[in-house]
Amino acid sequence: MTRRVSAPRIARRARRRIAILAPALLAAALLGGCAAPGAGGSPAEASGAPRIVVTTNILGDVVSAVVGDEAEVTTLMRPNADPHSFEISAQEAALLSSAELVVSNGLGLEEGLQQHLDGLAGDAGDGGNAGDARLLTAGDVIDPLPYAEGDAAGTPDPHFWTDPARMGDVVDAVAERVAAIDGVDPERIAERAADYRAELAELDAEMTTAFDAIPRDRRALVTNHHVFGYLAARFDFRVVGAVIPGGTTLASPSAADLRELTSAIEQAGVPAIFAESSQPDRLVQVLASEAGIDVDVIELYTESLTAPGEGADTYLTMMRANTQRIADGLGA
Repeated sequence: MTRRVSAPRIARRARRRIAILAPALLAAALLGGCAAPGAGGSPAEASGAPRIVVTTNILGDVVSAVVGDEAEVTTLMRPNADPHSFEISAQEAALLSSAELVVSNGLGLEEGLQQHLDGLAGDAGDGGNAGDARLLTAGDVIDPLPYAEGDAAGTPDPHFWTDPARMGDVVDAVAERVAAIDGVDPERIAERAADYRAELAELDAEMTTAFDAIPRDRRALVTNHHVFGYLAARFDFRVVGAVIPGGTTLASPSAADLRELTSAIEQAGVPAIFAESSQPDRLVQVLASEAGIDVDVIELYTESLTAPGEGADTYLTMMRANTQRIADGLGA
């Protein structure tokens, strides 16, 4: 049974969790600041292998799993970064132009990189074919869902990776495009892609089992911003609301947004709400200003992998960690 947590107590709980996380987050910041392009798994630059550049670290991990040592994979986004706002250096921008293949998330996620991606797609001139041949946008190969509410309502939701089945569609597309690159062994790519699809199927089955144990009236999600729409659709959850009403972390909630969210939380009677691990105190501070909200605050990994050893350094470990935390937080 969930007990009432007062605003001061929520704040104290947040401080304790933040204190525990602080050393790990500091280490991640130092590693992120010192990491060279390609951190996330790539062979030596002098190998002569084809180069594949990936924008986000979630996709970078998946692409690396499919590619193996058949090509050099460079991931631009550092661990614990925000995909909406991260930017790249001039050297990294040059990698985009020289790569045999660039894999991006698309659907408006990489806001800080959009001009580079637009330029790459336009490299072919009026026809656009050559540019398109070098750019694989994951959002173009999945069945996208629109945001159901908030400032972004009706626009495509880019957070498709919370549904392992859709990530399987991305794996298929990556395998097909990589297999066509000169110097790559298509059979080896097909084998690795099949192996990874099997891992995704296992993950999907684990998530289904864990979420089936949650009472139906507790399958309600409240988060920092709208991240779990695909997970909700796949595993039969309700998205009650988000502190940031749009699909990007670059927006800010209004007083009316917060009042509406507070009311929605109380009406839904959710026992827990979920904060992003990269912003563990933001949601807590909002709730601490609203008296009488009876919830726990649980941190999830949402839009970025962590550095090794921090709990979510691969896509599969991130999804399993989130599944366990959601199941524990909402279970009876």
